[in-house]
Amino acid sequence: MTLSVPKTLPTLLLTCYKNIFPEVRKQLAKWEAFSERIPNDELRAQAKASIGSKTFHCEGGAIYATLAEESWKDAIKFIVAYQTISDYLDNLCDRSTSMDPDDFRRLHDSMLHAISNDSISNDENYYELRDDQDDGGYLQSLVETCQSVVQSIPNYERIYPSIKRLAQLYIDLQVHKHVSLDERVPRLTTWFEKENEHDFILWNEFSAVTGSTIGIFSIVSYGLNGLNYSGQIMKAYFPYMQGLHILLDYYIDQQEDEEEGDLNFCHYYGDEHKTIERLKFFINGSRKSTRGLPDSAFHQLIVSGLVGLYLSDFKADELKSGEEYKKELLRHSGLSAKWIYLNGRAYRKWKKKKGLGE
Repeated sequence: MTLSVPKTLPTLLLTCYKNIFPEVRKQLAKWEAFSERIPNDELRAQAKASIGSKTFHCEGGAIYATLAEESWKDAIKFIVAYQTISDYLDNLCDRSTSMDPDDFRRLHDSMLHAISNDSISNDENYYELRDDQDDGGYLQSLVETCQSVVQSIPNYERIYPSIKRLAQLYIDLQVHKHVSLDERVPRLTTWFEKENEHDFILWNEFSAVTGSTIGIFSIVSYGLNGLNYSGQIMKAYFPYMQGLHILLDYYIDQQEDEEEGDLNFCHYYGDEHKTIERLKFFINGSRKSTRGLPDSAFHQLIVSGLVGLYLSDFKADELKSGEEYKKELLRHSGLSAKWIYLNGRAYRKWKKKKGLGE
C-alpha cells in the first residue's frame, strides 16, 4: 500500500487517523512490551515513562512518513524507534542523579550509531559511566531497528552528512543542558558562539533549533522514497521549522519545567510578550522558508500543525495569560491551525478516555 503526500488538511487528518497513528501505536506497543522486561528497575521505569508520557512525539514525527510514500511503514519504524531513543535518554538525563557530561555523551552515542551506515557491535555499553546498567538489550535493539531502515536507503551516503550534522547538534545540546545548573548557560552560550551560522537568532533559540528531530525524519523519509532533498530541508528546517517545533514545546512546558527545576529556553525571553513575538517570528520564517520546498503544501500544513497541536495540549491552558496568547498565536497562524487545534483537543480527550497516553 502506498500513501500519497497530503496536500490538504482533510487528507492529512484522514491519513493520520486511518494509517499513521494506528501504525505508530503498533510500533510503540512492541517497545512498551520490551520495556516491561528490562531487568534494572530505574531503566525500566524511565523507559516505560518515556513511552507513556511522550506518545505524542512519535505520532507527530510519524506524519513525515507520508513523504516515503510506498515505504511509509519503514519510515514509521525508524521514526518511532529514533524518537523513543530520544525520549528515553531525555528521561534518563533529566531524572538522573548524574551530572557527568561524559555520561550523557556516552548515552547519546546510541543516536549517532542509530543513523550510521556501519553495523555496531551488540556488546556496546551505552551505560558504562552510570550505576544503572542492565536494560536487557533495549537500547541496542532500538539502535539496530533504526540502522535496519537507514541502511536500506539507496545511496544513503548522499544524505548521511546532513542527518549526522543534525544528530550531532542534538547530542551536543543534550550534553550541555543536562549538566549542573550553574554550568548550563555558560556552556550553551559558548557552544552557540562556536556553532551558530545565523545572526538573526538568539542563543536560547539556537539551542531550541538543535533540539528537534523533524529535519532528520523528513530527510530519511524522502530518502526511503529514493529522493535526496537534504540540502533544501536543511535550509528550510534549520533554523525555522525546528526552532518553531521546540520553542512551542518549551512554551507549553514552562510551568512544568519550573516545578521540576528543568531548563526552559522560553524563560530567557524575560516576559511572555517577547516569547509570543519570537514565536510569531519563527512561524513567519517557517511559512516563507517552506514555500520553495518540494511538496510545499505538505510542509506548510506542518507549520499549521505544529502550532495547532502544541496549543491543543492541556498544559497550554495552565500558563499565565494562556488563553489570551493561545488565541493570538492561532489567529496569527491561520484557519488551518485553528482547525488542527480543535481536532487536537478532541483527539486528546478521546485518548485520555481510552487510556492511550499523552
